Amino acid sequence: MNVPLILYALAGTAGFLLVFPLFLIYILVSGKEREGLLNRLGYYRRELGQKPDGTVRVWVHAASVGEVAAAVPIVRELDALLPEVEIILSTTTVTGQAVARRSVGERAVCVFAPVDLPAAAALALQTARPDLLVLVETEIWPNWLYLARRAGIRTIMVNGRLSVRSARGYRRIRSLVGPVLAGMDAFSMIGQSDAARLKGLGVPIGKIAVNGNAKYDHLAGMTTAATRNTMAALYNLAKAVPVLVAGSVRRGEEALLLDTFLAVRETVPDLVCIIAPRHMPRAAKIAARAGALDIDFQMRSGLRAAGSERRAPLVILDTLGELQATYSMATVVFCGGSLVPLGGQNVLEAAAWGKPVLFGPSMEDFQAEKELLIASGGGREVADQQELIAWIRFFLTDREAGAQAGRAGRAMVRANTGAAGKHAEVVLKALA
Repeated sequence: MNVPLILYALAGTAGFLLVFPLFLIYILVSGKEREGLLNRLGYYRRELGQKPDGTVRVWVHAASVGEVAAAVPIVRELDALLPEVEIILSTTTVTGQAVARRSVGERAVCVFAPVDLPAAAALALQTARPDLLVLVETEIWPNWLYLARRAGIRTIMVNGRLSVRSARGYRRIRSLVGPVLAGMDAFSMIGQSDAARLKGLGVPIGKIAVNGNAKYDHLAGMTTAATRNTMAALYNLAKAVPVLVAGSVRRGEEALLLDTFLAVRETVPDLVCIIAPRHMPRAAKIAARAGALDIDFQMRSGLRAAGSERRAPLVILDTLGELQATYSMATVVFCGGSLVPLGGQNVLEAAAWGKPVLFGPSMEDFQAEKELLIASGGGREVADQQELIAWIRFFLTDREAGAQAGRAGRAMVRANTGAAGKHAEVVLKALA
């Protein structure tokens, strides 16, 4: 074990011992964060039981909703290739857990991942006894990976993503992550740029393969007419009603999007806007801002009850796991985290539905997807609010131009399917 890893383990453990008593009091008082608490501490006996002799077990870790979207088609491919293999699918977030359970059914045991502390990670590995640990996208947990390697468990990364921003951060702690990455067995990356950045962190080129983005496979199978019809009925939307969906909006964009909505309504008075904050607690902030601007709005959670149909021109999405389906109703989409320097969000979810997609200049975390979408004609980068307003108006008033852009984006998504099977083959090879 190298010195940086020892210091990382000690610092993490000390911080945990300091904070956990306060966190436990918070749980007892508020009733929140209870779900998965034992899993996070490394306890899995109830979910996993005793591993039968001769059983092959693969643990796939996908942090949140975005990673689950990549993991699910890979799990399905594994099921087809190795129906006898036991699969564990872990997540870090509650939202990701809900999507995982809904998506894989009984094919995988869905659990929460342990915190990256030596005691929790060791207990988790001792209980689960996986033959292979598969990390999805950019999940690099030094203690977990080191302990897995020491226990003789092979470790690989699939649908690997390494953005410019992530690579820059890892270079700052290269003495910690470099040896951990070098100890992994294989890396199945999304694109050549991801592979090049990984190589720059010291990973031998012989361990790296480029196999595309499994999210295309997931999204291609998610866009159904039934989903679209269900959502349109829930939101009380006739087919001709123009709809702007602003997805994964971040702090600094919320007020800007509400002002944009008001500006566009001057020329498109029947416009309906659905704003989805990236972090759910921000929904209340958006509601307060909308109230201050005298905008009639409803919360998505209020549409659940019978008879509480949508009537307001603005709906704030305050429910979990619905954004991808919400894009089905859009006439035009804006993907947030991009007009502020936060790296952007996944534009593929909207493109898969055949919607014209707008985004700001900060798309560092989704550079490859952005470039493909722009090249196809399915997406547009806007420099600022004024350009955003202009392009929203354009796609709302020229519906054929919007439909043409949407078709181009959807065709791009479908043309890039097939990666999940390639990533699953890497898993299969690692088990050999």
